[in-house]
Amino acid sequence: MNENLKLENQLCFAIYACSREITRLYRPVLEQFNITYPQYLTLLVLWEHNRLTVKEIGELLHLDSGTLTPMLKRMEAMDLVKRVRSMDDERKVWIEVTEKANQMRKEAVCVSQMCSPHYGITGEQYVDLLAQMQQILGNLQKETRNIK
Repeated sequence: MNENLKLENQLCFAIYACSREITRLYRPVLEQFNITYPQYLTLLVLWEHNRLTVKEIGELLHLDSGTLTPMLKRMEAMDLVKRVRSMDDERKVWIEVTEKANQMRKEAVCVSQMCSPHYGITGEQYVDLLAQMQQILGNLQKETRNIK
């Protein structure tokens, strides 16, 4: 068999499988906060930027509005975010964190610290791997920007 056709030699599969396992690892930790992994990621970008438009959140998380909008509605029902229409442009909707989400932020600091030791790599390897993954992501975005 051609080595290029073996699953174990596919970087795309290794990344995909790792992503699924990391999500599985985070699940019980995030259950303490009654949020899902995508909701956690959404809160991370909002905590970092204070408020963002739906479009900006989608760009940062690489999610389309069809996925993002229902999740934001659920988060709003949970009192984690609020939607605020722009005074300048009624079509623009800002997403802001609520006081409840800001309280959660203080407790959520430990989430990645609880999960990262399970990766089995050193702090230096973590930093290197993160840089490599960000480089790959940037390169792929340039390559796929015009592919629909």
